[in-house]
Amino acid sequence: MNEGTLFKIKRYALHDGPGIRTTVFLKGCPMSCRWCHNPEGLDPRPQTMSRRTSSGEIHETVGRVVGVKDLINAIEKDVLFYDESGGGATFSGGEPLAQPEFLEAVLAACNQREIHAALDTSGYAPSAVLGPILPRLQLVLFDLKIMDEKQHRRYTGVSNRTVLENLKRVDDSRTPVRLRIPLVPGITDGDDNIAEIVRLAGTLKTIQGVDLLPFHRIGSEKYRRLGMTDNTAVTAPRSPERVAAIRRRFESAGLIVSIGG
Repeated sequence: MNEGTLFKIKRYALHDGPGIRTTVFLKGCPMSCRWCHNPEGLDPRPQTMSRRTSSGEIHETVGRVVGVKDLINAIEKDVLFYDESGGGATFSGGEPLAQPEFLEAVLAACNQREIHAALDTSGYAPSAVLGPILPRLQLVLFDLKIMDEKQHRRYTGVSNRTVLENLKRVDDSRTPVRLRIPLVPGITDGDDNIAEIVRLAGTLKTIQGVDLLPFHRIGSEKYRRLGMTDNTAVTAPRSPERVAAIRRRFESAGLIVSIGG
C-alpha cells in the first residue's frame, strides 16, 4: 500500500529510540487503554478536533493521508542529524502495525537509505503481520502493560496473549528490544504486576533496557477537544519516590532503566 494515515510527525525527538529521531505517528489502534494519552490516534480515520482561540472555538482535522514517497522525503530532511547522533526514524501511533502494508513499504524505503528504523508497538497484531516487519527493524520499543490476562482485557479491551506471543517472536528474531512500561496508578504499577514484568524481562535475550513511563495528564485536553470521555480524569500521578522504588526493582535484576524513555 502506497498511502497511510498519520496524525503527527515529530522532528528532533529524543525519547523514541537512540539519537535524534523523527517520530511518525500512525492513526488507528485495536486497543482501548483507559490511560491513552494519544486519543487522536485511536480512530483510523481523520477526525474533527476543536480548539479554543481568543475569537472562539474552531474546528480542525486531525489525521491526513500521505504517500510513502512524501513521508520518506520528510524523514530524509534530518538525515544529517541521524548520522551524527546515531538516530533515525521511529514509527509509533496509535498502533503502527494496524497499517502493515504501508508500514512495511516505508520501512523498506528506510532500509534502502540506511536510516535506522524503530517500531513503537503494543504488540497486539497477528503474527502474520509482524513477521515481514521484523527483518526491517533495528529496534523495537515494546509497550508492556499488564501481565494478568483478565486485568489486561479489563483495562485495554483485549487479551494479552497475542502481546506476549509477539514479544517472544521479537526476542526470537534477535531484534533488539526495549520494554516500555506505563506506570498507571492502581492499574499497571502494582507490586505483583511489576514483579511479573521484571521476571519476564529477565528472560529476554535481546533486551537493551527498560523505559518507565510515569502517568501524566497531558492527553486530558485532547479528550475534550475530540468530544471523548477521559477515563483517568481523577487519577493523580504517583510520587517520584514510588517511581524510584519501581526503578530499583528492575535495576536489581540487572536491567538498564530510564525514566520517560
